[in-house]
Amino acid sequence: MAIWNIGSINIDHVYRVPHLPRPGETLAADSYATGLGGKGANQSVAAARAGARVHMVGAVGTEGGWALRKLGGFGVDLAHVAEVSAATGHAIINVDPAAENAIVIHAGANAALTEAQVGAAVAQMAPGDTILLQNETNLQPEAARMARARGLRVIYSAAPFDVDAVRAVLAHVTLLVMNEGEAAALVAALGQPLDALPVDGVIVTKGARGAEWIAPAGTVVQPSFRVTPVDTTGAGDCFIGSLAAALDRGEDRAAAMRYAAGAAALQVTRPGAADAMPTRAEVEAFLTRQG
Repeated sequence: MAIWNIGSINIDHVYRVPHLPRPGETLAADSYATGLGGKGANQSVAAARAGARVHMVGAVGTEGGWALRKLGGFGVDLAHVAEVSAATGHAIINVDPAAENAIVIHAGANAALTEAQVGAAVAQMAPGDTILLQNETNLQPEAARMARARGLRVIYSAAPFDVDAVRAVLAHVTLLVMNEGEAAALVAALGQPLDALPVDGVIVTKGARGAEWIAPAGTVVQPSFRVTPVDTTGAGDCFIGSLAAALDRGEDRAAAMRYAAGAAALQVTRPGAADAMPTRAEVEAFLTRQG
């Protein structure tokens, strides 16, 4: 089986700052770095590092070649990534000494996917494959509908959160993933609890307090592992990409959640997003030490 990610590919501009900027404040950064990011790229790298066969479906601008070389270097297949005239998507990321971040993104090429491109990719997918979607590209509802029609598992990260985007895609989603704030906003907007949504399961990530998988078969609660964070950028993407890889290789919900929590715990101890994703061997060694 394989994982297909119709998602964003970003250039991350990372500024280490003494504190997150306040409204109206001009703040001098302690350092600056660039790296590969975007929810799509981050999740793809996490899944590939976890041992999955991963195909990326997306777009970059003419200056995005280095991002594709990075992705390819992690073992991600790029046959369905297009080069377009729009600028490559990018993110402005501020990180404070406590590893908290504030992020502004520009979609750029990520919003330039075409139905023909997505349709050509979906035509290559096989029943039992997994498709990952997020709200950083266009055509999520169309991609989800086509994927479910082919018998794929559809994992949808509802971020950046937009209730209309969730409404548009929800009927075609297998597993819905949100953080606590997003989950609360969705419950308030739809007027129904998470366990009543028309999906097979809902995962709510809670940062340092772990995550839970709510499903008709019961709720799996996975605590986080205690580590000293350096940078939390991409931690949620690491969790989902790692979880998708664990499910793809046949692990049950509890085992997949534990693996994903271990991967995310390791990832936040390193600077960066995609570049910080751990390998399967690293995660399994970490989990063995946890007992």
